[in-house]
Amino acid sequence: MNDLLGQPLHVINIGIASFSEPIRAAGAGVTHLDWAPPAQGDRALGDSLARLMRHSEVEQANEQAFAAYGAASPVLEGVGIARDCLPGMQHGLILHAGPPITWERMCGPMQGAIVGALLYEGWAADAADARSMAAAGDIAFAPCHHHNAVGPMAGIVSPSMPVWIVRNAQGGNVAFSNMNEGLGKVLRFGANGPEVIERLHWMRRVLTPVLQAGLKVLGPLELKPLIAQALHMGDEVHNRNAAASGLLLKKLVPALLASGAPTADIAAVAGFIAGNDHFFLNVSMAACKAMLDAAADIRGSSMVTAMCRNGVDFAIRLSGTGQQWFTAPAPVVNGLYFPGYSIADAAPDLGDSAITETAGLGGFAMAAAPAIVKFVGGTTQDAVANTMAMTHVTLGRNGSFTLPALDFGGTPAGIDARKVVDTGILPIINTGIAHRKAGIGQIGAGVTRAPLACFTQAIAALARQVSV
Repeated sequence: MNDLLGQPLHVINIGIASFSEPIRAAGAGVTHLDWAPPAQGDRALGDSLARLMRHSEVEQANEQAFAAYGAASPVLEGVGIARDCLPGMQHGLILHAGPPITWERMCGPMQGAIVGALLYEGWAADAADARSMAAAGDIAFAPCHHHNAVGPMAGIVSPSMPVWIVRNAQGGNVAFSNMNEGLGKVLRFGANGPEVIERLHWMRRVLTPVLQAGLKVLGPLELKPLIAQALHMGDEVHNRNAAASGLLLKKLVPALLASGAPTADIAAVAGFIAGNDHFFLNVSMAACKAMLDAAADIRGSSMVTAMCRNGVDFAIRLSGTGQQWFTAPAPVVNGLYFPGYSIADAAPDLGDSAITETAGLGGFAMAAAPAIVKFVGGTTQDAVANTMAMTHVTLGRNGSFTLPALDFGGTPAGIDARKVVDTGILPIINTGIAHRKAGIGQIGAGVTRAPLACFTQAIAALARQVSV
């Protein structure tokens, strides 16, 4: 004992960081461990969490959900028109990103995008008329997710817009996404000027039939192998899609040339895709939704099947709680801003594109895309660390999506709401940042995290459902 007391003192401080400062000031060694009690110290929630941990029903349900997600095989089947494809799509209905929201609560970019959709559909004479219609309740609004669809940023889908059709070849479920317009003044950031509306009409009039003709020649395109190859080429298929867009174009061009479509239209379409490094994003989102929907509605499962945001609310769904949304205020992203802009100009986080992180891509696969840090901030070491941190809150690894920087280990996937609440480690999302006013567009990008409150609500709801 005397020998022990004679050794240099080194203290391990757990929890409150400020307690370590007086020890350090006194000249003693101190190591701080960042720890907080599970469930933020909430006794009732902690009890619910404890009952769900290692619960046989939950464990079996999670195995089933994760297996269904892993076995899913998303296939690009074609391009269609929303009113002909999406279940429940009808005249007078506009779909948007995120959980349900009313016109009055919508952020600027979403309101601006809805105005653009009404002009595109010919339902309104001008922007003022469109706003009056929306405010008067003449237009119905619903989340894309309620109609088997996803959309980036504002996520707007109106009846005559073209959509990607992605089918899970294993389970048969189908997911949809609108098509990517490119950068600059675009609908998804709330722009609704004449050039935006004309581009949307061109996409319906030229892009859609050319792609339909090409995909008819190409046949169903398996998306998992394409995504896997893109990960090996430096994409994470959320904010970086340069490789994936190029790989898709490489598949499409020979089919387009053999399709019989007008040569001038083929050239215009190929040029449009080649000039848009984000073209694959919407395909990626539909593929991720198809994989996650395969894991939905499994009683007792704590696996997260959707994360999304509408610029006001952030929301998640669990497999075991079906269609119920668990919401919290959407965060404002403190990222890298374009010259002349700051966090004061930013809208809160927006879009359905966090479906990629939910599926183990995007922020969860940042280790595959070290160059992404030039866009969202941080270092290449941060990119790897972000991926590794997600292994603590997921059910396993996706062996189809391997990461060279991690010795070809799979991406962490299958977010477990129990582990999020237990550890306090929040799912990471890399995201574009929209200006809070409609039409100005993207003003930066950064890394954010899903709010803990969504997960605490979900755990409480799941605990009420699961037998003791």
